[in-house]
Formats: sequence, C-alpha cells, structure tokens
Amino acid sequence: MAETIKPICVLDDDSSVLNSLQELLASDGFAAKTFDSPDEFLVYAQERPVKLAVIDVWMPATNGIEVLARLQEFSPDTRVIMITAREEAAIRAAALAGGALAFIVKPFDDEEFLALVRNALRKAA
Repeated sequence: MAETIKPICVLDDDSSVLNSLQELLASDGFAAKTFDSPDEFLVYAQERPVKLAVIDVWMPATNGIEVLARLQEFSPDTRVIMITAREEAAIRAAALAGGALAFIVKPFDDEEFLALVRNALRKAA
C-alpha cells in the first residue's frame, strides 16, 4: 500500500528533522517530499494533491498554524500531523480545531509517529 500513495509532505525549518523524518518514513515504505519553506510547501500543495502533510509549528517566517489554515482553504481533504518541540495547550487546541488530525511533541517515539501516519493515510483513502 505504501508504494502506491503520493509522497508525504514534511515541512520543518530544521534540516536534521527533515532528514530524520524522511529516513523514518522510508524505513516503513513511504516516500517523503521535504520542505524547509512554508511558501514552497503551499505552492506545491496547490499544484498537486497532498494526502498527508507533517507540519512543524514553530518556523521563522510563518508558523505551522497559519500554514494549516492556508492549506485547509484550498485542500480541506489533506490530513495533517502537527509536530512541535514545545508543548503548549493553546497551540495544541488551535491545531486540532484548525483541522489537524494529530499533534505530537518532538522528540517523539518512531513507532507512535508511524502509527499516526498509517492511521492518517487510512482515513485519507
């Protein structure tokens, strides 16, 4: 099943997180397309259907909650997992209310993350 899906988009301003998540997803048979720029990700998502996006909350130019809101405007069916290094109840609530399927704090358990990905893709099918 993993080979037939479109790539999972991963947006984070930290290249080490992008590389780690790309490798983790590949270890479970998923292709990942990584982005370090919210604008580049949003342009990509407007041009192609995205089933699942993993979006970091805290980035320099635009935060992940804003990216989520913009994504939902033109692609409400895209499933989103929000990731963050800082647990904040108000941000968690905003992400989930804004349409995120899940919200997890880095560093997170690899198997927990992959289970969220599999669940999100089942719901997106």
